[in-house]
Amino acid sequence: MAENKKYKLLFKDRIGIVFDITRLMLEHELNIISMEVEQKDGFAQISLEIEGGHSLDTEEILELFSTLPGIEKQKELKRLPQEKREKWFRILFDGMSEGIVSVNSKGIINTANSVACHILNTPYESLVNTYVGEITPKDNLLMECMQKRIPVNRRKSAVTSTGRVDFYGSAKPIHNSQGGFVGAVLLMKDLQEVKAMVDAVMTPIDFKFDDFIGESPAIQNLITFAKRIAELDTIVSITGESGTGKELFARAIHFESGRTGPFIPINCAALPEQLIESELFGYVDGAFTGAKKKGKPGLFEAAQNGTIFLDEIGDMPPGPQAKILRVLQEGCVRRIGGVEEIPVNARVITATNKNLNDMVASGDFREDLFYRINVLNIQIPPLRERGSDITLMAGTFLNRFNRKLEKKEQTISAEGQEKLLSYNWPGNVRELQNVIERASIFSNSNEISASSIHLNSQQSSCGQPCKALPTAVHNGNSLKELIGRYEIKLLLEALNSTSSIRKAAKKLNLSHTALLKKIEKHQLRSSDKGRPWTMATNVK
Repeated sequence: MAENKKYKLLFKDRIGIVFDITRLMLEHELNIISMEVEQKDGFAQISLEIEGGHSLDTEEILELFSTLPGIEKQKELKRLPQEKREKWFRILFDGMSEGIVSVNSKGIINTANSVACHILNTPYESLVNTYVGEITPKDNLLMECMQKRIPVNRRKSAVTSTGRVDFYGSAKPIHNSQGGFVGAVLLMKDLQEVKAMVDAVMTPIDFKFDDFIGESPAIQNLITFAKRIAELDTIVSITGESGTGKELFARAIHFESGRTGPFIPINCAALPEQLIESELFGYVDGAFTGAKKKGKPGLFEAAQNGTIFLDEIGDMPPGPQAKILRVLQEGCVRRIGGVEEIPVNARVITATNKNLNDMVASGDFREDLFYRINVLNIQIPPLRERGSDITLMAGTFLNRFNRKLEKKEQTISAEGQEKLLSYNWPGNVRELQNVIERASIFSNSNEISASSIHLNSQQSSCGQPCKALPTAVHNGNSLKELIGRYEIKLLLEALNSTSSIRKAAKKLNLSHTALLKKIEKHQLRSSDKGRPWTMATNVK
């Protein structure tokens, strides 16, 4: 069978060019397979394919084209522009990291790239123009998407010639401009690549003051103050209830400071007591059993020219407290087992949800460290004091979760907003975010009603045991005596319900040293290992 011929013709643009070409081909019994017209800068470029099998050679056909009115030039082509575009799209398609398969409205596969062919372990020729149900008859995401006309996503696996491939499949319906269903497309992502993407996304990113949601005077005044002190090297102490966003504030101060080093957050309550010093200050070779050769720098060194954020500093044991004080005063660290003083240039920001004044009074926090870190204080107000920001935050969180869950845009009803405003929010912004996410998940309506907003029924922050305290007030006891008795009650409950003082300390969210001090303070004793803890003397 003779091969088809392809040509490009260039004309000064005018009306009737296509008609003249068609008439010329008809007169010489030449069959046009395809024709493409492109108009640009007063010229018309015609690309056409002529069926082979005729008696004319290329030179004769080009001679025929030269008789057309207004023609500027003509030449033979190897590929039509459409073929070039299709080849480019094919290269692009096959170069994608995701596997892609699409079907028309009848379930016939019309597109598949090389990654999809590999995952499905089927050659391209066997996939295209095949009914999708014949490829994977069981647990077929595209079939389910076509039948339900909704997005379908889940983890899947396939056995290929090179082994097992775990992938995440996401099928979505395709609609035309009139909203009619015309097919579906499946994207398949290798789970190893998904994990790499998640790791990249979970890497902390810069957080700026502009990212804060809030128009209340309380938060705006705080942001103004924080911006003023951001460029200073002075220690900043951030206080506030749990869930108010203390770390976000610290990140924003770091970003605004213009420091070139990293932002390193450290949760002092999460670090085991025996590892705190080695993590913060590092160690030299041979400092202790299991130490790495050549030693290891601490987090203060890692934060060079950046910011180190000591979160929950109130939970730090006395030993590390003394070393922190020394670093803050001298600007140097000494690794465990070493003698060299290593200078550090790291901005220090601390945070706590505890009352450090009371901890200093009870001996649980060093007084000299307290005054060293309490230079510039930022007190973040609880959410219940930012009433005007609650509905603003709720709307922002709702839009975010709508996009994440691929749901239509939802709004909160007037009754729902009233319910949010009347709640005390003991968990602050973190709790509000969780409540809105839960409402978005379980509400199928475009408007979230009050009944879809589920709040914590225990609004009291003191808990159930607090209800027994008021009866004792009538007996003439002072507040200090009542608090002391309640503290003894909690200590005994923890000590007698665990197998060691260390475990009791963990249950009470105290350091081991802090609990030993309280045991001594209240003269708590356990004569034998198997006998319960009691008070050695009456506490008045």
